Amino acid sequence: MIAIVSYYSVGAYDTNTVNEDEILSSVLNELGFSNQIVPWSDQNINWDDFSAILIKSTWDYFDYYPQFLEWIKKIKSLNKPVLNDLDTIKWNSSKNYLNEIKRKGFNVISGLELKKGESVAVSELLENLLADTLVVKPMVSGGAKNTLKLKKTEWNSYSEKIQSLVNEEDFLVQPFIPEVQEVGEYSLIFFNGEFSHAVLKTPASGDFRVQHYFGGEIKSILPTEKMKEEAKAFISEFAPESLYARVDGVEIEGTFHLMELELIEPYLFLTSHPAAIQNYKEALRKRLS
Repeated sequence: MIAIVSYYSVGAYDTNTVNEDEILSSVLNELGFSNQIVPWSDQNINWDDFSAILIKSTWDYFDYYPQFLEWIKKIKSLNKPVLNDLDTIKWNSSKNYLNEIKRKGFNVISGLELKKGESVAVSELLENLLADTLVVKPMVSGGAKNTLKLKKTEWNSYSEKIQSLVNEEDFLVQPFIPEVQEVGEYSLIFFNGEFSHAVLKTPASGDFRVQHYFGGEIKSILPTEKMKEEAKAFISEFAPESLYARVDGVEIEGTFHLMELELIEPYLFLTSHPAAIQNYKEALRKRLS
């Protein structure tokens, strides 16, 4: 029995989405693997009952981050096959990884960290971030939760709110990338390190968030060979053993820049391209056989 790890849905992160847990379950059935969709936080689950664990839609992990880290620790102690592997998932769970990728010389939209409980050093922050518009987001987050976009000149109007947020958790301040609003954000999906399919996510008019539950538009695209190679470089370096990976980014002056490397619970846009589900199926066959 294989566990498909999901979450208790309250409608916050899966509005207007196709249920990819059920697609994955059907694919596993076709491959001859019995399976069960289970929330990661269900205290009644005996994880020893499963022969392997596929982490698919733990979409609330950042709402319960300490508990999620404890769950990772518990699952790791069972010594069962887990995809994606738990060390990769833990590394990917905090946006600190973006700064690590930056230090290794890759093109990535990183930022400056605001440490939990510390006073925000506004003058240093504004001096080091050269963009006129900034994005402030939790270091551990998803779905644009508690994400703010503001101009540098507006900082004083937001400073009290930002400080109250930083009092509760670590935050990241990044330059706003106008290409996100003007062109959109590319998502390239890879299975076992090989390119499968891609989409372009564009925000609703007047918004900057590309998520579909905020009105963003999703369309299937065929990226250039150059973009595919640039995106694959992130996987080859940072996630070579991953079953699935979604590389989110923008093109700036013809070069792909990473926005997010999604290795925990990415929505895979499995119905956006005719080959997507079959590519997923073949990747699963290779990993589970």
